[in-house]
Amino acid sequence: MSLWTSLEPISTTVDPGSSTTVRLRLRNTGDVVDEYRFEPIGALAPWTTVEPQTLRLYPGTTGSVDLTFAPPRTPDATAGPNPYAVRITPTEHPDAVTVPEGNLSITPFTEVRAELVPPVVKGRFRGRPRLAIDNVGNTKVTASLSGSDAGDRLSYDIRPSNVQIEPGRAAFVTTTLKPRQIIWFGSKEEQPYALALKRSGVASVDVDGTYVQRGFLPGWLATVLGLLLTLAIVFVVLWLSYKPEVGSRATEKAENSVSTLPPPEADAPPAPSLAAPAPKEEPAAEEAEKPGDGGGEGAGGGGDEEEPKAPERTAAVAAREVAERIPGPHICYRAYVADHGWQDPVCDGNEAGTVGKTLPIKSLNIAVFGVEGGLRGGSAYVVEGWKDGDPWKAVDAGKDLYLGSTKESDSPLQGFGIEVAGGSVSVCQTAHVRDQGWLARSCSQPDPGWVYSGSDLKLKRQLEAFKLTV
Repeated sequence: MSLWTSLEPISTTVDPGSSTTVRLRLRNTGDVVDEYRFEPIGALAPWTTVEPQTLRLYPGTTGSVDLTFAPPRTPDATAGPNPYAVRITPTEHPDAVTVPEGNLSITPFTEVRAELVPPVVKGRFRGRPRLAIDNVGNTKVTASLSGSDAGDRLSYDIRPSNVQIEPGRAAFVTTTLKPRQIIWFGSKEEQPYALALKRSGVASVDVDGTYVQRGFLPGWLATVLGLLLTLAIVFVVLWLSYKPEVGSRATEKAENSVSTLPPPEADAPPAPSLAAPAPKEEPAAEEAEKPGDGGGEGAGGGGDEEEPKAPERTAAVAAREVAERIPGPHICYRAYVADHGWQDPVCDGNEAGTVGKTLPIKSLNIAVFGVEGGLRGGSAYVVEGWKDGDPWKAVDAGKDLYLGSTKESDSPLQGFGIEVAGGSVSVCQTAHVRDQGWLARSCSQPDPGWVYSGSDLKLKRQLEAFKLTV
């Protein structure tokens, strides 16, 4: 070895978004003039610069170069100690490479971004906005959520009410808003509200939104009904107050005519009456009820107007939304829980399924985004073995993969296998199994490229919850 090196200091600390400098001293202990080239290596290499990049030293002389570290203020700058190294290659002796090593500690920082999707929701009886929370810091975020508004006019159903988000990941929270009073008649009303993201020891993050409450029936209909009622009352009053006198003069004329005639003889038939004959009573016509007539409650009645059904939110939809905000590989998934149906999708290590309720999972929906190759999954493993006898299914990245069955007669899941086609990324899993709890976390390896999640095949215990990351 013809080179002596020293890092000053060997360990240092830097804040994300700023920089720090470490001096590398070296001495040529050989007997020839040599030129040295410097190359940063390791995870910190993209954020490391060496000045100057080459140094020429005569035998017995000493020189130095500056190593400048500038980690960005992003989740990629992992908090805590991070080792680094510099490869020194002599020009005269290229095989005699020296690699001095040091340690750089990156300080933690927390930054959370939240957005309502959509910011304005409309409805007569409820509204369903979704809150997207992005952790753009380099430490895990644990937070609780609550809702508030002026006058306490809304109630809030937030699921989940607590979240844990890894650095560079996102979580979605579904909120159901319900007005405490229904607007039966009239125009719509805007009701501002706010969802608060609360963390221990840190000021809460408030996200403002607006709920537009529509009236059950339009205002013009109330006006028309009022006018019709007024007209009906006026008609009844006029009918009762005005009684036309209807009489007949036929009797009077008959009496005058009879008085000029001589008295009738006893045997003579009685004189015919000159009075007008009484009108013949017509039988009342019976109204036939027409089948399908709109006289019942179901015809034209103002029933509860159903809101248009939103399109199904699958794992692929959630994966595309996360990728639009945070570039990189993502995996999203959801579970079909017995007696409850499909849950909302979650992403990147969040929990799907239920814990402590003894509700098994019957089917899965998984999708990946931002990776090379597609997604391959093992058909669900049930008590009878691999379902359908075909252990593998495959879809392209960005599309939905379904495993298991939602039919009531089919068995719930015991486990499943999954991998990213081509082995471009590793898939990690952890599963919650009935009577066993959370099992150890495991990841796929290059050979074999898939990982199994669930109960031991011999135990035949039902899968209740799981988490996936890429």
